[in-house]
Amino acid sequence: QVQLVESGGGLVQAGGSLRLSCAASGRTSSTYAMGWFRQAPGKEREFVAAISRSGINTYYADSMKGRFTISRDNAKNTVYLQMNSLKPEDTAVYYCATAKTPFLMTRAGTGGLYDYWGQGTQVTVSS
Repeated sequence: QVQLVESGGGLVQAGGSLRLSCAASGRTSSTYAMGWFRQAPGKEREFVAAISRSGINTYYADSMKGRFTISRDNAKNTVYLQMNSLKPEDTAVYYCATAKTPFLMTRAGTGGLYDYWGQGTQVTVSS
């Protein structure tokens, strides 16, 4: 089993920045890509970004490119999401997830490929 705990969410004004963290524990050696998803009230879950096990390959939803950056520190079993130029429409609960099996990064937006999910952290962007 793998446990994921997100942190770093909060309230920020439009144009501001936040850095989310996701700390993994348990059998982390058995996991591969890690991803971030988000879900706003009344909306479906939305893919944000993903990063390969090595950290070399990343993949972003088109609307996040240029504003969000995903990274990971395998020594700390932690993945990060740096979010800049935040907009009110970025308001959502942000979840991290990881997979037990490898997959092509171009498929990283498929939530069903991930086996473990965190509880989420709330990000609220005020206008």
